[in-house]
Amino acid sequence: MNQFSLEITPESAGWGYSGLRVLELDGAETVSTGDAETLVLPLSGSCSVSVDGETFELAGRTGVFDAVTDFAYLPRDAEAVVTGRGRFALPSAKTSKRLPARYGPAGGVPTELRGAGNCSRQVNNYCLPHTFDADQLLVCEVLTPGGNWSSYPPHKHDEAREGESELEEIYYFEVAGGGMGYQRVYGTPERPIDVLEEVRSGDVVLIPHGWHGPSMAAPGYDLYYLNVMAGPGPERAWLICDDPAHAWVRQSWESHDVDPRLPFGGPR
Repeated sequence: MNQFSLEITPESAGWGYSGLRVLELDGAETVSTGDAETLVLPLSGSCSVSVDGETFELAGRTGVFDAVTDFAYLPRDAEAVVTGRGRFALPSAKTSKRLPARYGPAGGVPTELRGAGNCSRQVNNYCLPHTFDADQLLVCEVLTPGGNWSSYPPHKHDEAREGESELEEIYYFEVAGGGMGYQRVYGTPERPIDVLEEVRSGDVVLIPHGWHGPSMAAPGYDLYYLNVMAGPGPERAWLICDDPAHAWVRQSWESHDVDPRLPFGGPR
């Protein structure tokens, strides 16, 4: 039986643009995109996606820690039939522009290692301005070895100004081995927010504004999260501002090596 195990819309989140559904699939399901551009991004399993007279075969992956995956882009105002078996993320962003449906090969997804020491993490850049064309949607995933911190130093993107863009953000988590992690979000005196949540597989943290980070992987449990972002700006850009109290941490990485457990899906 097919079902959305998670469904976040701009309306349910209380904001304007970002959304995410997770489809548990065994067979076929029709996905309506409505007023939002959408990706079909395998978390585990494989599928075919038929939309606008085309069919894209997604090889997928066995799990989020095993490999980068291929994906499909669905335009707004589309009816797509997704056929296969597995668990699929459908990140989305409201848009007024209709772009063509397209296939995103796994080999075209840039992967980078960020940070060093116990701030080392891997970022898979699926749908960013320099990696894949979209109107508003920004999507990446971050994999953090157990005991490490990512989304650190804390940063924000809630103002339209030089060096910063205004973006709502969804964090969707999976944790290896049935473990847990933690997510911190805090605000400014003008826009307070105060979150420190334990997260497990399938959990979500919504970030309408404020400094966010660290994302903490408990020792022994690798941490994964999918980031979905969109906002009102006319330019599709991901520009962040570090919390000035903690920005110095970036310079400390120069004296440390990248965690040898990275990259995931490669030699460990």
